[in-house]
Amino acid sequence: MGEKEKCSLGSESIVYSLNVSSTKHHRGLFPVDTRIIALANQKGGVGKTTTALNLAAALAQKGKKVLLVDSDPQGNATSGLGVTREANGAKNIYGCYIGTHETADCILPARQKNLSLLPASIDLVGIEVELVNQDNREKRLKQVLRPIKDQYQYILIDCPPSLGLITINSLTAADSVLIPLQCEYFALEGLALLVQTIRKVKKNLNRELYIEGLLLTMYDRRNRLTHSVANEIQKHFGDQVYRTVIPRNVRLSESPSHGQTILEYDAASSGAKAYQQLGAEFCKRSNRNARG
Repeated sequence: MGEKEKCSLGSESIVYSLNVSSTKHHRGLFPVDTRIIALANQKGGVGKTTTALNLAAALAQKGKKVLLVDSDPQGNATSGLGVTREANGAKNIYGCYIGTHETADCILPARQKNLSLLPASIDLVGIEVELVNQDNREKRLKQVLRPIKDQYQYILIDCPPSLGLITINSLTAADSVLIPLQCEYFALEGLALLVQTIRKVKKNLNRELYIEGLLLTMYDRRNRLTHSVANEIQKHFGDQVYRTVIPRNVRLSESPSHGQTILEYDAASSGAKAYQQLGAEFCKRSNRNARG
């Protein structure tokens, strides 16, 4: 059996799970005008943080009030906005988790208008152990966001590449999940496990949770394999796949090392244009879902 056949069988096996998880309940505990979206995929290197950074920037550019929550101990979303781990001292998401700091005191304004950041800390790596014996440990992030959620139209949570307690907290706090998928044959391997986790969170912790959509990343138009995988995913998941695809782009890869979003670093690049297009499509879907 060839790789293409494996991919087909794998994607067919999770279609039902994906559809079940996508049952939409849009008016949960959070206000209708505040949307909380977790960007999750336990497979690393799929463009999750890149998407969190640049979708947040694209939404802010459209005049939306956006908070980017860096919930990954690696802190790449934090450094990607030009914030050093030392800049805010102990005022970060870890302090919010353990209750030593108020959420509002830890939020930093980004250079871009309408965009703010709740930064991460390397200390977050130990939070799963620290919370293990606490009641409602899966709802800690939801409690952290509650005091400030009304100040934003969109709150994007950058999850770590795992399905541990930090990601569970993110899914419990979120209204929906956006799943970046790299255009490669192994992209679907972890999707079934992620969807299974989303279904469990939906059943036990957050009945309002649904899948926002799948986003194809690292798309190389010159590569026939990329086209094949993209077609396979679109065939099986239909409208749940965003029409916008994020291309492989050198400028997109360079921008985080300069502490800038792609809209700041090179607004004329194909990567910037793709994320601006994604922002527009995201808003359109969001408005449609709110009416649904």
